Amino acid sequence: MAQVILENVYKSFQRGSREPDENRAGISSGSHPTAVLRAINLTIQDGEFMVLVGPSGCGKSTLLRLIAGLEELTGGNIYVGDRLINDLPPKERDIAMVFQNYALYPHMSVYDNLAFGLRRTMKGRQKTNDRQQATGDRQQDPDLIQNSQLTTYNSPSLPLWAENLLIFSTRKLPKGLRYQSEREKMIEQRVREVARILQIEPFLNRLPKELSGGQKQRVALGRAMARYPQVFLMDEPLSNLDAKLRAETRSQIVKLQRQLGTTTIYVTHDQTEAMTMGDRIAVMNAGQIQQIASPLELYNRPANRFVAEFIGSPPMNFLPVQFKAPLLITHPQFRLTLPETWAASLQRYDGQTLTLGIRPEHLSISPPAPKNLPVQVELVEALGSETYLFVRLVGANATSPSLQARVESDHPVRIGDQLWLSLAPNKIHLFDNKTGQALDPR
Repeated sequence: MAQVILENVYKSFQRGSREPDENRAGISSGSHPTAVLRAINLTIQDGEFMVLVGPSGCGKSTLLRLIAGLEELTGGNIYVGDRLINDLPPKERDIAMVFQNYALYPHMSVYDNLAFGLRRTMKGRQKTNDRQQATGDRQQDPDLIQNSQLTTYNSPSLPLWAENLLIFSTRKLPKGLRYQSEREKMIEQRVREVARILQIEPFLNRLPKELSGGQKQRVALGRAMARYPQVFLMDEPLSNLDAKLRAETRSQIVKLQRQLGTTTIYVTHDQTEAMTMGDRIAVMNAGQIQQIASPLELYNRPANRFVAEFIGSPPMNFLPVQFKAPLLITHPQFRLTLPETWAASLQRYDGQTLTLGIRPEHLSISPPAPKNLPVQVELVEALGSETYLFVRLVGANATSPSLQARVESDHPVRIGDQLWLSLAPNKIHLFDNKTGQALDPR
């Protein structure tokens, strides 16, 4: 396990060159380089589950590929532990990556897919003893501790290529006639232990085409786990699964990461995944990190309008308001006095236009009042436990943005109804109109 440090990382592609798919949008022809990542500074602590989240094209997958060594840095440094890995090839970085498309070998059984990386890396006593020392203290599952201790073995007497040739050429013979070195025995024990943890033991003899999407994903996870790398990289591994299976696999990945204690960097565009999985989240947009914080801090104290809109489902509502000192905000349809905590931070904005943000769950149906919003219901989504309302301010033109409100399901509402919505005063967010930066009420 190891800390990962990204220090002033830059990545550019020449226009017309072969960029990753997520970066192709908006690239025009020409000879000048296009910056995909700019001034990325991020430290992932040893054993931390860090999530990179952002819209398609923001550079999060490119950043993951730079850490893995699949892309070449334009500028900056990447450290894993105390090693600078800028110029190391992928196989020497001690990093395991789980891809969106599983990347399983279709002609190999599940067992051989899990064992493939081990057969390439388990070569001798010194390296595996070092790994045992590095990982032994972090293991929480007793079976995992026992398994990590199985990696001590004598160097094979045969060359590695000859040993693998014997293993593959005798694998279909009766069990007593198969060649199995001490090294292969260690690999088998580790593969079976990982298969037990992931509950894929019954599928070890199957080919990938005989597996469901969830089973394939667990095999891909197992192949990464079996190597006991210093760092796991996961690039949207759940995007090909249905909603129910996504939720199940999501909780399973978090549980496994807690058991193994392996530093994990997880890429997704799904903010629900990010909020439920990460110890911390780095929100990215247009090749830059917008904010790094815990899930609840991102939700309660977004750094700017982009983060506020991206984090939360449904997204935050925004309205232009006029501020008048000391604490009054006005809009053509309502006027509201802010809590005293806003006084100091808003002094210099007297007479200026700000953007008010309020989440759908912080709007509630209330009696008519000057401080409440008069709205007309345009759409109702009844989900059983709660109801989402899509509304528009009364008197607003057709091009003005609609608002969303989340209300109790036992409150009957129909399309066309006119309501008054109150804003929870202590849940209001205000943003600078020019910079988009959030204003802090403290």
